[in-house]
Amino acid sequence: MTMNAASPSISAKPVAASGLSLGSLLRRPEAGAFLGLMAVMIFFAVFGGITFLQPAGMSSWLNVAANLGIIAIPVGLLMIAGELDISVGAMVPFGAMTVAVISGHYGMSIWLGIAVTLAFGLIVGLINGYLVIKTAVPSLIVTLGTLFAVQGIVLGLTVLITKSTSVALTVEGPAKAIFGDFLFGGQLQVMVIWWLVLTAAYVFFVHLSPKGNWLFAMGGDKVSARNAGIPTDRVTILLFVLSSTSAAFVGMCQAILYNSAQVAGGQSFIFNSIISVVVGGVLLTGGFGSVIGIFFGTITFAIVNQGIYYTDFDRNWSSLIIGVLLLGAVLMNNTFRKMALSYSPKKGAK
Repeated sequence: MTMNAASPSISAKPVAASGLSLGSLLRRPEAGAFLGLMAVMIFFAVFGGITFLQPAGMSSWLNVAANLGIIAIPVGLLMIAGELDISVGAMVPFGAMTVAVISGHYGMSIWLGIAVTLAFGLIVGLINGYLVIKTAVPSLIVTLGTLFAVQGIVLGLTVLITKSTSVALTVEGPAKAIFGDFLFGGQLQVMVIWWLVLTAAYVFFVHLSPKGNWLFAMGGDKVSARNAGIPTDRVTILLFVLSSTSAAFVGMCQAILYNSAQVAGGQSFIFNSIISVVVGGVLLTGGFGSVIGIFFGTITFAIVNQGIYYTDFDRNWSSLIIGVLLLGAVLMNNTFRKMALSYSPKKGAK
């Protein structure tokens, strides 16, 4: 069988040396995301002044991008494969409260709290993936149910155990330095390093390894992908595990960084991650996108989200400005996506 394929061939494989022309580069799925990023960066550099580009200004949106990006890339990979996970909105406070209750309320080892937090994230991902492949219920519905279930568990158990909706946590030593500290004079969070390392790992797996094309094939036609020998069930479960564990990881790191955890919060990650992924060029219908595009889309969203505070615009209009800028970035990306899908190499090209 020949895999459906415009999207995998465009998104998952680097451009051949002979095809490194301006036209071919502009047709890549991350091209629109990069140009959208440049557009919003120039916009806020002009209207936000030099402060926006100074280290303090850059750290504000880089920190937002790092926390969001660690979740957005796994969510984006799920979307490329034709699935969706909105339970990440509950997994962030779930991860924060788990480590805070174990290591803050009960005073146990922080390493035990970290291990249990990540183990719970893995379990929720396994449940999501198993339900999706065994019930054939759309992943949106499955993860919507998981979202509310996890929210209820977090709230109910936290109040039952601690009699409060917030828990203090004090972490020192290597765990603080690795998971929840500030770098470079207290400006950048260590999460930025995690984000860059994880992004590099995802780029290697999706775009440089042979198995990366599996995701695009699944997003194009899952039945055909299964018939071609791709272990679609295992890949689907793995993607849900990555998504839920990444969200729990971010919540855990935030609790360690800020020395406390709250039951509320995390809901913004649902929409913010999806927006970042779409701005990054991933199709909601699956089968098209790139990790680098998601990376650029996350930065774009973070700049728009934080840059408004560096301008003189009336804050009452901030939501309108953010919405218009993000919509413009998406439309630009959509234009380049259509160029990529309609592109056919010249005859004789290698």
